[in-house]
Amino acid sequence: MQTKSRMNVYFEPGLLKQVESLALRRNVSKSAVIEAAVASFLSADSAERLEAVFARRMDRLGRQIDGLDEDLAILGETISLFIRFWLTITPPLPESAQASARAKGTERFEGFVEALGRRLATGDRFIKERSRDIASSPKVDSASGQGRVPDNRR
Repeated sequence: MQTKSRMNVYFEPGLLKQVESLALRRNVSKSAVIEAAVASFLSADSAERLEAVFARRMDRLGRQIDGLDEDLAILGETISLFIRFWLTITPPLPESAQASARAKGTERFEGFVEALGRRLATGDRFIKERSRDIASSPKVDSASGQGRVPDNRR
């Protein structure tokens, strides 16, 4: 029979509570929980498990970045189209009308910022809504002008 050596270690209170909780749930001693954790940490396959965890996390982060990239592309195109349209149709104002136009513009911008704040507070995102709307709407064949069912075989 192999004898065990005693070792005194210090734990943060929160970590010790987790060890105690796990020991109670599994009906084993705290020493057994800690011994198993140290053995797992020192085992050869722990590096492989850690690598697998990191790989899954990196995959998830990659997908999130892809989503953000798409959202930024949509946002960039939207702003570009709006600015182009606005610059194309907005006539220059005479000097006498510029002060009142500035005041009205400030009022409208403040209203926009308030509406944006309310929208952001709800967590709802316009880009996500439009993406869902676009994905669920029937596609139009540009040659015939007729609606068609999307081909999801790709």
